[in-house]
Amino acid sequence: MKKKITFALLMSAVTTGLVTFTVVAVNVGFVSQFLTIWIKSWPIAYLVAVPAILIIAPRIEKLVDYLIREKS
Repeated sequence: MKKKITFALLMSAVTTGLVTFTVVAVNVGFVSQFLTIWIKSWPIAYLVAVPAILIIAPRIEKLVDYLIREKS
């Protein structure tokens, strides 16, 4: 469980950082307030992503296992 929580925390940080950076850049552009907008957006996305990964990831893993069954 410790490994899953650590994974969720790190994966959320990296993913939300990249996604919020990209979305702010596309929608606002690299204006003078870019860093302020991005740094304000990132923690909101992070707070959504952590529980989403913890709750949704196990279900997605089961779905992938179901879809890609290895024949023995």
